[in-house]
Amino acid sequence: MSFFISDAWAEAAPAAAGTPSIMEFVPLLLIFVVFYFLLIRPQMKRAKEHKKMTEALAKNDEVVTTGGLLGKIARIDESFVTLEVANGVEIKVQRSAITALMPKGTYKS
Repeated sequence: MSFFISDAWAEAAPAAAGTPSIMEFVPLLLIFVVFYFLLIRPQMKRAKEHKKMTEALAKNDEVVTTGGLLGKIARIDESFVTLEVANGVEIKVQRSAITALMPKGTYKS
């Protein structure tokens, strides 16, 4: 019967994998460097500038919040700012909710 069916022979075992070389990690390191310079570093820079701006806020500064409200700072607490958005209308927002410091004269009551 064996002349109708040929014998199946196993192939040789694959070569043992050696230790990974440094060249295998170069693409991974290159991707990390690109992500750092294109994403992480600019975001850290913007966060640092925003923190510096919120720490330097003073009374009568004109600001815009993340919601788009324009107002003049009436009072400043440790973590909250009271904005005058119209004559006699004041709202309280967190310092971190202030997006931009506007030039003087932008807000007219």
